[in-house]
Amino acid sequence: MPLRQKVFATVVGIGLLVLIFELVRRKKLREEYSWLWMLTGLAILILAVWHDLLLFITRLIGAALPASTIFFFGVFFLVLINLHYSVKVSKLTDQIRKLTQRLALLADEVEARSSTAQEK
Repeated sequence: MPLRQKVFATVVGIGLLVLIFELVRRKKLREEYSWLWMLTGLAILILAVWHDLLLFITRLIGAALPASTIFFFGVFFLVLINLHYSVKVSKLTDQIRKLTQRLALLADEVEARSSTAQEK
């Protein structure tokens, strides 16, 4: 790997790790989500420094070029992120439905009590 590419990939990996730490520190990113991003930054850093590992993985999966391997894992990472967020959205949708039903029951009960109190 040319030195310029190695330096760029190392800077990107370190920059991503610093950005993640800063987002967690400022409470912009929750710790439960930061581990996946930390692993991504660490993987970028490792592959930037250890080019032979990238070549080994490229041969292992049968890709033609190391760039194809990186692209494949990038797309795989995005699929995992989308799957994770789909699960979260499904849980939140269920919670909203349950809360809406509870709110409707409570509003009905309050209305019934207020109309009973007005009759007395």
